[in-house]
Amino acid sequence: MAVYKPTKDSRIWWYDFIFEGQRVRESAKTRSKTLAKDAERARRRELEESYNGIKRRDRAKLFSVAADEWLVLKSLTLAASSQRIERDNLKHLRPHFEKRLVTDIQAKDVSRYQHTRLGEDASPKTINLEVGTLRAILRRHRVWAGIQLDVRMLATLDNVGHAITPEEEAALLDACLKSRCRCLYVAVMLALNTGMRYSEIRLLCWRQIDFVARILTVGKSKSPTGTGRAIPLNNRILRVLEMWAAQFPNRQQTDFVFPRERYGAAGEEGSFGFAAGPVVYDTDPSRPIGDWKEAWEKAKKRAGVILSGETEEAESEPLQCRFHDLRHTAVTRLLEAGIPYPVVASMMGWSAATAIRMAKRYGHIGSKALRDAADVLGEVKIPAESLKKSPKVPEAENAVIQ
Repeated sequence: MAVYKPTKDSRIWWYDFIFEGQRVRESAKTRSKTLAKDAERARRRELEESYNGIKRRDRAKLFSVAADEWLVLKSLTLAASSQRIERDNLKHLRPHFEKRLVTDIQAKDVSRYQHTRLGEDASPKTINLEVGTLRAILRRHRVWAGIQLDVRMLATLDNVGHAITPEEEAALLDACLKSRCRCLYVAVMLALNTGMRYSEIRLLCWRQIDFVARILTVGKSKSPTGTGRAIPLNNRILRVLEMWAAQFPNRQQTDFVFPRERYGAAGEEGSFGFAAGPVVYDTDPSRPIGDWKEAWEKAKKRAGVILSGETEEAESEPLQCRFHDLRHTAVTRLLEAGIPYPVVASMMGWSAATAIRMAKRYGHIGSKALRDAADVLGEVKIPAESLKKSPKVPEAENAVIQ
């Protein structure tokens, strides 16, 4: 018999059975064994009817089945990176909901999930992304509308990230030069001098760089607005890219700027002239580098040592900087220099909606440019007679309001 008491002290009966290779273990919510047996039979029948399409075919599905169908459906429309995010979200959602029918999921279950994930030190933003995936699946099965009023997303901090200082930049670049990953320095320089996103840099091909016209054309981006945008190359990044291009004399236009490669023991000299650089082998220019994660974390540790003046990495805090903060740094420096906001938005590839949101985020930056604009208006001379008569306005002939 599948009905049982989970512990000696419990007075509530549970049922436990296997359906389609999945274990269904749920509380019958009763102290009566007879009622628990009836609940177990009713639950089994409900699953069988749903599976065979006899009753509520479109709605009464196990969450695990609905999740698999969702991934198949989205594989046709979502980019690879977005599909990866959906799969990651479902890794956390499945243990909580996979044995439940989608029609049985209530607002209190979503709230319980949020509290559980907070207890696992997941950030509110991450939890909201996961609940967003759950919402999409429930919406597809016409369930979300019934619970959405009782579900609240977690509050998140809407900040712009951290813009590094010139001192932090110098320490970071010095640390990158000492990295075993010889392309890390070039990638960081590219982010600081163009404001490009991580994926835009990683997937960059040589055909996108025009050394004569000094223009870099961005490939596939996060938004249609960002895709294909042209970014002028300043002297600083142009020299770095020319030095990097010299490392690949036989490069093809379709090759990736940052190819997948492996590193051996230290050699006599690194790519940019620093001592004991890595020996590079097994370079495949037809495939992009996987990521800079390990090299990036080590570079931040070395940068922390440089900034602290210590000799031991264990005694120094790593530089607090995400790779995306390099983009924030570029935006901040442009706005502080008084570059018009539409120009910055075009260079960053922001969509119209993103540009509005970013205008609010970066509103505190570039205050000097705003003050200069206000001063321009204040310098206009207005004849007194053009103003409405007022006790506060003197009626002197040819009076001028300064």
